[in-house]
Amino acid sequence: MSTRKEEMRVIRHKRVRARVDGTTERPRLSVFRSNKHIYAQLIDDARGATIASASTMSKSLKSTDAKVKVMEAAFAVGEKIASQAKEKGISAVRFDRGGYKFHGQVKALADGARKGGLTF
Repeated sequence: MSTRKEEMRVIRHKRVRARVDGTTERPRLSVFRSNKHIYAQLIDDARGATIASASTMSKSLKSTDAKVKVMEAAFAVGEKIASQAKEKGISAVRFDRGGYKFHGQVKALADGARKGGLTF
């Protein structure tokens, strides 16, 4: 990835973070994509604490099948973070796309979270 490309993503992320802030009742659902994996965290910015996290690296989502599609994996991460949020009594979140465009993996993760019962 080009350094300039990453710099522009960080600038977009700062712009999003200026508007999106997580609270105890409505935490921030933060998304990060690497070249191989996708990560999601529920963050309470008031306390500065991570409430729950899920990624394609977690053992429950890691598949031995190399043919698992990237979009299906992102959808599964969304469902996983939603189930963890439900266990903690959270039903509404603020979505932080991390400076990424809202399509592809990020949209699949959001759709999985919505299907899991989160509202945003």
